[in-house]
Amino acid sequence: MRIGNKLIYPELSYQVNGILFEVHNNLGRFCNEQQYGDALENHLKNNNITYIREYTLPPSFDRELKGRNKVDFIIEDKLLLELKAKRVIEKGDYYQTMRYLKALNKKLGIIVNFRDKLIKPKRIINSYS
Repeated sequence: MRIGNKLIYPELSYQVNGILFEVHNNLGRFCNEQQYGDALENHLKNNNITYIREYTLPPSFDRELKGRNKVDFIIEDKLLLELKAKRVIEKGDYYQTMRYLKALNKKLGIIVNFRDKLIKPKRIINSYS
């Protein structure tokens, strides 16, 4: 996605998308999110890409249960990555990713559904950052 005429993190997002396609090609479409996350983590390590896996967001209001909101991956402290393995990505999945982007003040998120026959990573931009 672009902000103005500038593409956000073009090299990093290209590299991450390549890894996503490689994971999907290797595992297929019928694994669970944890398995895709494990494979993705191995690829990130092998490519010397820094990341945080399952980062827990701080509570957003008083008495919210701790640990409710976890980002699947924060990559290079720039890009949020949300993995799904379900029939279809729903509006709630986009809202969740946008909420995480705002909470962490990050510009770009990618959401991918590995259950699809052909994956189509979706870029989500935080226009509030």
